[in-house]
Amino acid sequence: MAHKFKELQIWKRSRSFCSRIYEITSKFPDSEKFGLTHQLRRASVSIPSNIAEGSSRHSNKDFARFLQIAIGSAYEIETQLLISSDLKFISDIELESILSELDEVIKMISKFKSTLI
Repeated sequence: MAHKFKELQIWKRSRSFCSRIYEITSKFPDSEKFGLTHQLRRASVSIPSNIAEGSSRHSNKDFARFLQIAIGSAYEIETQLLISSDLKFISDIELESILSELDEVIKMISKFKSTLI
């Protein structure tokens, strides 16, 4: 059963989150262009991309596997954001805000995934 990913709230929300990551990393030092900036952007793009790819699968089990990959990317982002904060690339207030958004994305994906199994 294929899902229309553009209609899924988890896809819309994760896409919005991805844009926020791009905003935040645009303020990182140029020296991080191929480091944390690249890693964070790649992982944030991975979330809506895996939701879209998984939605094309014809079994819920396959779709759930792609959602698990998306969740893995989210935890990768959390680690990279904490490191970015340690390096003072983002403020504590910005970190708290973006981690709250990330937590919301993770919860939404997890809840949706539980409906597939």
